[in-house]
Amino acid sequence: MTDAQDTAADSSLRTTGGTPPDDAGSSVTGAPVPLLEPREGIPPVVADEDALARVIAAFAAGSGPVAVDAERASGYRYGQRAYLVQLRREGAGTALIDPVACPDLSGLGEALSGVEWVLHAATQDLPCLREIGMMPSSLFDTELAGRLAGFPRVGLGAMVESVLGFVLEKGHSAVDWSTRPLPEPWLRYAALDVELLVDLRDALEKELDRQGKLEWARQEFDAIASAPPAEPRKDPWRRTSGMHKVRRRRQLGVVRELWQTRDRIAQKRDVSPGKVLSDTAIVEAALALPATVHALAGLNGFGHRMGRRQLEQWQAAVDRARALPDAGLPLPGQPVTGPPPPRAWADKDPAAAARLSAARAAVSALAEQLNMPQENLITPDTVRRLCWEPPKDVDAGTVGTALVGYGARPWQVEQVTPALVTALTA
Repeated sequence: MTDAQDTAADSSLRTTGGTPPDDAGSSVTGAPVPLLEPREGIPPVVADEDALARVIAAFAAGSGPVAVDAERASGYRYGQRAYLVQLRREGAGTALIDPVACPDLSGLGEALSGVEWVLHAATQDLPCLREIGMMPSSLFDTELAGRLAGFPRVGLGAMVESVLGFVLEKGHSAVDWSTRPLPEPWLRYAALDVELLVDLRDALEKELDRQGKLEWARQEFDAIASAPPAEPRKDPWRRTSGMHKVRRRRQLGVVRELWQTRDRIAQKRDVSPGKVLSDTAIVEAALALPATVHALAGLNGFGHRMGRRQLEQWQAAVDRARALPDAGLPLPGQPVTGPPPPRAWADKDPAAAARLSAARAAVSALAEQLNMPQENLITPDTVRRLCWEPPKDVDAGTVGTALVGYGARPWQVEQVTPALVTALTA
């Protein structure tokens, strides 16, 4: 009996009718079933080495794929570290692990080496899992599987409801998971997030196979599992909300100085940078270039509740930017490593603009035919690069080689090459 079938059989976990998916993996019909409690109840949070050792042994002895999830404290704490890790595996049950109390989970990662991990939106959780020593050798991403299969809504709750016929509890996804002790309702929510994840994986695998897309999905999952850590973003201060208002180099210097000062304070205090100073305040100060603390205090975001010491700290950052020589000020815009923005193509290279228009139309039509989002069929950046600098001799071989060079997977190359060759030679 699967987890979904077992849950459906337990009348204490539901308040209305509903059934798990049939053997074909099709979506269920009828009223969805509220999933109220984990099957074995809420497990105790693992917060010491002895308990962790028992979990490692249990999960190493389990069978089949392992469902994995992580909760962060985005908007509350600095960075994207994990504050709770949830796992579920046949024969081991569910485990909730506190990575603050047990910061090294490499032993658990090693015990699960060679086991397929089932995650929802894997790229969101893998960075914080990597930080604590957990990285899968193979995975199944239920969100990406839903995209490839053409589901219109691919959030975990929507997928579990449409595919398995169960309603997951909502409302705790954006709470402060750094809170200790974690309230019981939050722990229940966290445990339920992995309760049916393997069932969802199994149903989606059947649906992808039915559509002839299973091998495509496997190539995508392999690419995620083998991808190296992302490179640190260059000039992250340029992503300050409202930057489009800032045009002069001196003003850009103020944004940079305030952003970097805020980041140092946020990291030291371990709080979200937005709780230290808002992006709106940074942009306001950059546009006004205040010369005194009094002038700064009158700006939006530096209100009466901000103390004199804080105001002096921000004014000092503004003063540092005001004192910079012109040569030390940032240049407008970011260095462009690829093609220019598409809106400029018509003036810079009308032929390239025509190629891009034809290619976009071709990709859109093919994505609709295959019933999947365009960006999952081929990334827009890949299409732009190919259209800006196409091969000298355009044919299936040269276009396919170019796509591989941009990181396209074999299934993508096979699907889009004919359409892109036609678009580039039209």
